[in-house]
Amino acid sequence: MSLVLNIETATPVCSVALGEEGNLLGFKETADGKSHATHITIFIEELLKECGKSLNDLDAIAVSKGPGSYTGLRIGVSTAKGLCYSLDKPLISVDTMMSMANAFAHEDDRSRLLCPMLDARRMEVYSAVYDAALQEKRATSAVIIDENAFSDFLKSSKVLFFGDGADKCEPILGKHKNARFDVDYQISATSMVSLSAAKFEHELFEDIAYFEPYYLKEFVAGKPKKLIP
Repeated sequence: MSLVLNIETATPVCSVALGEEGNLLGFKETADGKSHATHITIFIEELLKECGKSLNDLDAIAVSKGPGSYTGLRIGVSTAKGLCYSLDKPLISVDTMMSMANAFAHEDDRSRLLCPMLDARRMEVYSAVYDAALQEKRATSAVIIDENAFSDFLKSSKVLFFGDGADKCEPILGKHKNARFDVDYQISATSMVSLSAAKFEHELFEDIAYFEPYYLKEFVAGKPKKLIP
């Protein structure tokens, strides 16, 4: 048996989900924005209580490793590490792009490709491409969107674009007959449950002391605003 707490904070959505043997027991989430630090521990406590479980019942803690928001990833990973240290439980990392694609991997249309996208500002997105079996067709990368950005895939296959970076791409990529968009998709820790369970089964754990989020691009701090005397 495996009871895994899953933490997703790579975007403005703060989400936690509890999985047992790869099956979803429950979840808590909000899309309020910059509220991860406020909600994350409360959500974990409430979720465990609602599911009739305790922290000591957990077998592992899984965290969405990125790419995504620098601050959000730091909060999620710090929370996961803290729980692992205090409970002496293993840490599992789940690729954020694969987790997003997993939300669509079991639908009827097995021929289309899946392209999760996260907004990286301006006309850039973090993205990857998977088939319906979650086999990687293009590795996670930062892509500047123009009409040729995914032309190699769109020529031969239907491609579903989704995530908070997809909306701004639709006016450009939507001109192609094979492009599809899911505007209602919201990232969630529920999509991590089966992936973290598989990693637990194969004991694919991270080194808690040295694990860091996958930022993809280095964080660049903005210049502080001058104080008005």
